[in-house]
Amino acid sequence: MKKNLLTIVILALLLVNIALTAVMMISVTTTNNKTATLVNTIATVMNLELTDGTEESAVQQISLADTEVYSIEGSMTIPLKVVVGEDGKEKQSYMLCEVSLQINKSHEDYKTMNELVATNESLIKDTIRKVISSKTEAECRDNEEGLKAEILKDIQDMFESDFIYGIVFSDVKFG
Repeated sequence: MKKNLLTIVILALLLVNIALTAVMMISVTTTNNKTATLVNTIATVMNLELTDGTEESAVQQISLADTEVYSIEGSMTIPLKVVVGEDGKEKQSYMLCEVSLQINKSHEDYKTMNELVATNESLIKDTIRKVISSKTEAECRDNEEGLKAEILKDIQDMFESDFIYGIVFSDVKFG
């Protein structure tokens, strides 16, 4: 009789254990789903796309054969935004770089607009200078892709076309 009673107690504890495990799994799964939704919402708000971005896929769709690189002559020395240090002194930094534009040769505006690139090089340099000079050295170092995107947007707005699809920095130096 004692063995049967002990078996019944073990069976009851096993059933309680299964029930509590099921409750725990349901609550953990629900919390996990809510956390994943929250992370996706925050990523969307911060514009951190977890999937393939439209800008990146547009750049990837243009083949190297359809790309022309226009190098802006000479290196550009651009004064950056003045930063006040902890000691209260102002610190002026400079960015020295060479800039090239990636142009889509298969774009419908290529034939008409490509000639305007060389003739308006000073306007392009001025646009680049305005964007970069509004940033601090830390902003330029930490967010180079964002800086390129902002310059690209301004240049595309200037030409009223997106035949220029990329900006390339080379020999970047800060001082």
